[in-house]
Amino acid sequence: GLIETVLSQNTNDRNRDMAFERLKSQYGSWERVAALPQERIAEAIKPAGICNNKAATILRVLKTVKERFGEYSLKRLKSGTPAAAWDFMTHIQGVGPKTAACVLAFDLGFPAFPVDTHVARISKRLGWADAKETPAEIQSRLERLVPDEMKCAGHLNVIQHGKNICKAQAPKCGECPLRGICPSSEA
Repeated sequence: GLIETVLSQNTNDRNRDMAFERLKSQYGSWERVAALPQERIAEAIKPAGICNNKAATILRVLKTVKERFGEYSLKRLKSGTPAAAWDFMTHIQGVGPKTAACVLAFDLGFPAFPVDTHVARISKRLGWADAKETPAEIQSRLERLVPDEMKCAGHLNVIQHGKNICKAQAPKCGECPLRGICPSSEA
């Protein structure tokens, strides 16, 4: 999950999935991937973009996970706390707050509210965040304010709203169910 999320950085789901599938089909195991030179990983994950950076991060992730847990798995993090899992992941260079929050929420089952471009845009348009706030700052606020049982679904719902209605270019304010409370609404 962590490697798949690294591949998702700055790309769409289709490109992420293509890169992940190429990596798995060409090399078959994390042991084999960990033994590769960075250039070979970069070639396999090319569809995901910024492949040299992502390949370096993948190698760091694999090395760190293997050293810490003796295997290529984060399953032991499930028996700990969300804070411990967060600390472990964010100390790996190339794993930022959004990536760590995605793994917490979707792979480890911990409450987290990842902030991607859609969530950041909508948070700013609705006045939940200042225009100059970073995604990490917005994430910190949403994680404090949103109840744990609503974080994962809330994240997914805001993304869907951003893809379908509150688009970066040409938002469909006339169709938006939030237009009456949205300071950015054109209605």
